[in-house]
Amino acid sequence: MHSIRLCDYDCIGFDLDNTLLRYNITNLIKLEYGLMVDFLVENKQYSAKYLKSTLTDGDFDFMQKGLVLDIQRGNILKLDASGLIWRAAHGTRLLTIEELQSIYPNQRSELSDKFVQNMFSVWNGDLSVQIRALLDYFDISVSLIFAKMVDAIDEKNGKQNGYTIWPDILDALSYIFSKEKFQSNEGVFFYIKLHPEKYLHKCSSETISWIRELKKKKKTFLITGSDKDFIDFTASYALGKDWRSLFDIVICYAKKPGFFALERPFLGVEDKALEIVNVKEFVEGGIYSQGNWKELLKFFTRITGKNEPLCLYLGDNIVQDVYVPNANANCDIMVVVDEQLAEKMLHHELSHTDENIINSKFWGSYFSLQESDGFKDTFWNHIIRTHSKLCIPKVDIITTIPLDQSIECFVKDDNNSSGYYPAKPLSLHV
Repeated sequence: MHSIRLCDYDCIGFDLDNTLLRYNITNLIKLEYGLMVDFLVENKQYSAKYLKSTLTDGDFDFMQKGLVLDIQRGNILKLDASGLIWRAAHGTRLLTIEELQSIYPNQRSELSDKFVQNMFSVWNGDLSVQIRALLDYFDISVSLIFAKMVDAIDEKNGKQNGYTIWPDILDALSYIFSKEKFQSNEGVFFYIKLHPEKYLHKCSSETISWIRELKKKKKTFLITGSDKDFIDFTASYALGKDWRSLFDIVICYAKKPGFFALERPFLGVEDKALEIVNVKEFVEGGIYSQGNWKELLKFFTRITGKNEPLCLYLGDNIVQDVYVPNANANCDIMVVVDEQLAEKMLHHELSHTDENIINSKFWGSYFSLQESDGFKDTFWNHIIRTHSKLCIPKVDIITTIPLDQSIECFVKDDNNSSGYYPAKPLSLHV
């Protein structure tokens, strides 16, 4: 039996957004969608008829984490564990199996095959403008926006051999998520700052106390892609004004997944903003920007007194927080996937206008794919099983477990379900 104990780790770290800091998902998606379509209609002259409408249950049902955009074809793909295209839509229209196989012989694509073979190289390389995975609640609405833009183009000009809308979507994303917008009172971050109670949840006092106690026994760290100004605001709201006291070191604007695979220098913040900081100068309780995992490990070695400190990282983004840190940095991972909780519920218990989006009927389960002869893993569930130790629906779950308690975990190359804690989703048939 394979298991882990939290007490065996020297350093335990966390992502912030959608991990320790949880959002009101429905409100967040409505905000992101509205700001993006406003930008696209007003600045890029896209059709208001298709884009500027109130989100319906059907719109929410179309969105799911893990969808993959075949950008030039105007298609949206859902992949199985091997990268086979299990389901696809052109715009918002689901393709028949005959149409899918006509476009993608043997239900495969050279682009998606390259993506599943090396997600990091595609994520950062030239192919990133041809294929894109939508992995968290900051980009989940892009699937619907992309699909509606394709529908609008097809209605006006007929189906195209190639769609050139992705640069405009990137411009919209850059505009609404620009870190400068937080200070200039524009974009997503400004609206969150204006109405935090509408978009953010406060972390439970039990979880905050657990991290504080954990820090007395282990080294704790925070690695987030958010800029310092934003995490100062959001972490203060969710974790309390003294949030930095919960961590031995904070890394902001980490530029994941590159943080775990490249060797970018660390930069200072506050009074040393934009100055390169040598890891030898790091102090416990400090906050730094960008950087890389290899150098951070040197800091952990120094403060733990161990040559090879054992590290565990908790995050939600399957590429940025799971695949790359495990495959490239050999870091153990506990992944936070709220679909695990959602898919334990019956469809009629929640609607898509509830605060957290449940399993999409349009795309099917996040975890498994049903076929005539049984079930198989989605691509993302395959990555979860292969590159994480545990899959939990929220951080609060793990805080109830004694540090010395053994927890059954996933085993690579073994199609087991032991790593879903506290229980596997009902959609999994293993």
